[in-house]
Amino acid sequence: MLRNFVKIGPVALLCLVLLVLVAAPARADHYRSVDDASAEEVVSGMSDKATRGLVNVATGWLEFPRQIYATYQDHGAVQGCLVGPFMGIGMMMTRTVAGVLEFATFYLAFPGFYDPYLEPRYVWDDIER
Repeated sequence: MLRNFVKIGPVALLCLVLLVLVAAPARADHYRSVDDASAEEVVSGMSDKATRGLVNVATGWLEFPRQIYATYQDHGAVQGCLVGPFMGIGMMMTRTVAGVLEFATFYLAFPGFYDPYLEPRYVWDDIER
Protein backbone atom coordinates (compact mmCIF):
# COMPACT_ATOMS: atom_id res chain seq x y z
CA MET A 1 0.00 0.00 0.00
CA LEU A 2 2.84 2.39 0.82
CA ARG A 3 4.45 1.61 -2.54
CA ASN A 4 1.28 2.68 -4.35
CA PHE A 5 1.20 5.93 -2.39
CA VAL A 6 4.86 6.61 -3.19
CA LYS A 7 4.08 6.15 -6.89
CA ILE A 8 0.84 8.17 -6.87
CA GLY A 9 1.82 10.83 -4.30
CA PRO A 10 4.15 12.92 -6.50
CA VAL A 11 1.71 12.78 -9.42
CA ALA A 12 -1.16 13.94 -7.19
CA LEU A 13 1.01 16.73 -5.78
CA LEU A 14 1.98 17.85 -9.28
CA CYS A 15 -1.69 17.88 -10.34
CA LEU A 16 -2.60 19.94 -7.29
CA VAL A 17 0.15 22.49 -7.97
CA LEU A 18 -0.88 22.77 -11.62
CA LEU A 19 -4.52 23.23 -10.61
CA VAL A 20 -3.59 26.07 -8.26
CA LEU A 21 -1.39 27.75 -10.87
CA VAL A 22 -4.07 27.50 -13.55
CA ALA A 23 -6.85 28.72 -11.25
CA ALA A 24 -4.88 31.70 -9.88
CA PRO A 25 -5.10 33.84 -13.05
CA ALA A 26 -8.84 33.18 -13.24
CA ARG A 27 -9.31 34.69 -9.78
CA ALA A 28 -6.93 37.59 -10.46
CA ASP A 29 -9.56 39.36 -12.58
CA HIS A 30 -11.93 39.56 -9.62
CA TYR A 31 -9.34 40.80 -7.13
CA ARG A 32 -9.58 44.45 -6.17
CA SER A 33 -6.84 46.40 -4.49
CA VAL A 34 -6.35 49.83 -3.00
CA ASP A 35 -4.18 50.77 -5.98
CA ASP A 36 -6.97 50.46 -8.56
CA ALA A 37 -9.80 51.79 -6.38
CA SER A 38 -10.93 55.37 -6.00
CA ALA A 39 -10.41 57.25 -2.76
CA GLU A 40 -14.15 57.11 -2.07
CA GLU A 41 -14.20 53.31 -2.43
CA VAL A 42 -11.25 52.97 -0.07
CA VAL A 43 -12.81 55.24 2.57
CA SER A 44 -16.14 53.48 2.17
CA GLY A 45 -14.46 50.08 2.59
CA MET A 46 -12.62 51.29 5.70
CA SER A 47 -15.73 52.72 7.29
CA ASP A 48 -17.76 49.59 6.48
CA LYS A 49 -15.09 47.40 8.04
CA ALA A 50 -14.81 49.56 11.19
CA THR A 51 -18.59 49.71 11.58
CA ARG A 52 -18.93 45.97 11.01
CA GLY A 53 -16.26 45.37 13.65
CA LEU A 54 -17.97 47.52 16.27
CA VAL A 55 -21.37 46.01 15.52
CA ASN A 56 -20.02 42.46 15.80
CA VAL A 57 -18.32 43.26 19.12
CA ALA A 58 -21.56 44.72 20.48
CA THR A 59 -23.83 41.96 19.15
CA GLY A 60 -21.58 38.91 19.36
CA TRP A 61 -23.58 37.67 22.36
CA LEU A 62 -26.57 37.18 20.06
CA GLU A 63 -24.81 34.17 18.56
CA PHE A 64 -25.77 32.20 21.68
CA PRO A 65 -29.55 32.16 21.04
CA ARG A 66 -29.00 32.15 17.27
CA GLN A 67 -27.01 28.92 17.37
CA ILE A 68 -29.52 27.26 19.69
CA TYR A 69 -32.27 28.17 17.22
CA ALA A 70 -30.24 27.10 14.17
CA THR A 71 -29.29 23.77 15.75
CA TYR A 72 -32.92 23.21 16.72
CA GLN A 73 -34.05 23.93 13.15
CA ASP A 74 -31.37 21.71 11.57
CA HIS A 75 -31.21 18.77 13.98
CA GLY A 76 -34.26 18.85 16.25
CA ALA A 77 -35.12 19.80 19.80
CA VAL A 78 -32.76 17.44 21.62
CA GLN A 79 -29.64 18.59 19.81
CA GLY A 80 -30.88 22.17 19.91
CA CYS A 81 -30.98 22.02 23.70
CA LEU A 82 -27.82 19.97 24.21
CA VAL A 83 -25.47 21.04 21.41
CA GLY A 84 -26.85 24.50 20.58
CA PRO A 85 -25.52 26.24 23.71
CA PHE A 86 -21.98 24.99 23.05
CA MET A 87 -22.19 26.09 19.42
CA GLY A 88 -23.52 29.44 20.66
CA ILE A 89 -20.65 29.96 23.10
CA GLY A 90 -18.11 29.10 20.40
CA MET A 91 -19.66 31.37 17.79
CA MET A 92 -20.20 34.14 20.35
CA MET A 93 -16.46 34.20 21.06
CA THR A 94 -15.60 33.85 17.37
CA ARG A 95 -17.82 36.74 16.28
CA THR A 96 -16.65 39.00 19.10
CA VAL A 97 -12.96 38.34 18.38
CA ALA A 98 -13.55 38.80 14.64
CA GLY A 99 -15.24 42.13 15.44
CA VAL A 100 -12.27 43.26 17.51
CA LEU A 101 -9.88 42.28 14.73
CA GLU A 102 -11.97 43.99 12.05
CA PHE A 103 -12.09 47.21 14.05
CA ALA A 104 -8.39 47.05 14.89
CA THR A 105 -7.45 46.50 11.24
CA PHE A 106 -10.09 48.63 9.51
CA TYR A 107 -7.38 50.57 7.66
CA LEU A 108 -6.01 47.41 5.98
CA ALA A 109 -7.59 46.11 2.79
CA PHE A 110 -7.49 42.58 4.16
CA PRO A 111 -9.01 40.05 3.53
CA GLY A 112 -9.76 40.89 -0.06
CA PHE A 113 -10.93 44.46 -0.46
CA TYR A 114 -12.20 45.13 3.08
CA ASP A 115 -14.19 41.90 3.01
CA PRO A 116 -15.66 40.55 6.27
CA TYR A 117 -13.77 37.99 8.33
CA LEU A 118 -16.96 36.00 8.92
CA GLU A 119 -19.96 35.07 6.84
CA PRO A 120 -22.66 36.13 7.46
CA ARG A 121 -21.41 39.67 8.00
CA TYR A 122 -23.73 40.27 10.95
CA VAL A 123 -25.36 37.93 13.43
CA TRP A 124 -28.86 38.68 12.10
CA ASP A 125 -27.99 38.01 8.44
CA ASP A 126 -29.07 34.63 7.12
CA ILE A 127 -30.96 33.72 10.30
CA GLU A 128 -33.38 31.42 8.46
CA ARG A 129 -30.64 29.63 6.53
